[in-house]
Amino acid sequence: MRLILVGPPGAGKGTQAVHLAAHFSIPHISTGDIFRANLKEGTPLGLQAKSYMDKGELVPDSVTNAMVKDRLTHADTANGFLLDGFPRNVAQAEVLRAILAEKKTPIDAALELSIENAEIIKRLSGRRTCRGCGKVFPGQLEKCDACGAELYQRDDDKEEVIARRLEVYAEQTAPIIAFYRHEGLLITIPAVGDVADITAGAIRALSQKLS
Repeated sequence: MRLILVGPPGAGKGTQAVHLAAHFSIPHISTGDIFRANLKEGTPLGLQAKSYMDKGELVPDSVTNAMVKDRLTHADTANGFLLDGFPRNVAQAEVLRAILAEKKTPIDAALELSIENAEIIKRLSGRRTCRGCGKVFPGQLEKCDACGAELYQRDDDKEEVIARRLEVYAEQTAPIIAFYRHEGLLITIPAVGDVADITAGAIRALSQKLS
């Protein structure tokens, strides 16, 4: 199973990625993890990325693409993978298609987690993060139930910031949904409700498409 997970911030991609990767016995590959690994190991690509980050600049697609291409050569991807956070735009989607065409291992499906903006704003603006251990909680608790530290609202969980993040998603990332629909690879499922139910729905939809 070679799977791409698509959806706006707050759709639950990280949570679903963990469950789906475990179900299909494939590695969960996030761009954040790839960046951190390259930076920690001081790879040539990591040093390139750091040179941009140190200047406060965005890491260009060429570096991100090269990191993803390198990660897909690792042995654990032989039987598939789940990509979370890549591609972020149509240009990256085209690069990924070319990378996998070289390997003769095309994408099996692009799974879109669909959710209304109003629900995302409600979900994210209600989150609180522990100052001690970093655990995230829904609702209005004041103390962490794991370490007892104070909870706070992160700047990127404030309504005005969430709204801007959704605008950026609509401008830059949402067009890949049309890209994968045109490729015949898109599967869309609702991302509202119990986490286990969403996972079960995703597994059913993927199994039906690939059967």
